[in-house]
Amino acid sequence: MNPSSAPPATGPQRLRVAAVQMVFADSIDGNLDKIERATTEAARAGADAVLFPECATTGYTFDFGALQPAALRRALRAVASLAASRKINLLVGTPIFAGRRLFNGLVVFDRRGRLAHTYAKCQLTQGDRRWFAPGNSLSLFTLDRVPATAIICHERRYPELVRLPVMAGARIVFHPNAGLDALAVSEAKRHGRDGIPVRAFENAVYYVFANSVGPQGGGRWSAGDSKIVAPDGSFLALADHRRERVLLHDLDLTLATRKYALDSLRHPRFLAACWRRLLPELRRRVRETNRQFQQWYEKDSKP
Repeated sequence: MNPSSAPPATGPQRLRVAAVQMVFADSIDGNLDKIERATTEAARAGADAVLFPECATTGYTFDFGALQPAALRRALRAVASLAASRKINLLVGTPIFAGRRLFNGLVVFDRRGRLAHTYAKCQLTQGDRRWFAPGNSLSLFTLDRVPATAIICHERRYPELVRLPVMAGARIVFHPNAGLDALAVSEAKRHGRDGIPVRAFENAVYYVFANSVGPQGGGRWSAGDSKIVAPDGSFLALADHRRERVLLHDLDLTLATRKYALDSLRHPRFLAACWRRLLPELRRRVRETNRQFQQWYEKDSKP
């Protein structure tokens, strides 16, 4: 069968998603309060899944050298309880440990509060490298049986991190972000001028982007502009660069055809063969990474 004419994926054909634009609090407890309020608002509006920014549990300018694993586990278990109590999928940017190494990650808790997926940022900024180890996997998971993927912040510059998971079935890209730019750079990104619609268009998938917003200290800023983008690259919802928001939109998943990524699995044939060989390895690494972080998360969980 020509992969570009493959039948639509089974599962729900609509998903209501939310993207939360945050002003980070100055403590983990403060950020958990913000996560709870935004989750409650999104749940009342009928959202199926809610995306929070990069390092939403701590804030991005946190002193990560002082972060204690036990405190982080408590925070993540609070997020898990929130997902279960609101019966909603939560995707939360957060630091996360594996053994003694700290990663800049995204955790996905399902409607029952189970840790369903963990992704560790693999393309790090100079600031990231001060604290975090790079991940060694891509992201692939399901939300209510809808395949999805994720990248974190700076990784928008690496199209292969999206292309491969879309080839493997992803129909939505979730992108937690925490802007930390000079004011001139931040201003240049406002009103959606950040390249994100290209990733949606070139893969024919939806794109959900949740960012921090406003001054970040030390003369740094975050442009905000959280957004939900259609497979044709058009904006379905767009926040401003000043205030917190919860964006909501119903995604018609029949429009997330993945056409161009699927076309690449056919031509050129020499390259298509390489892509196809990579897909089983992608899935294997996703399973391995999920197990690795699950072990850390569940440590000391028994009374």
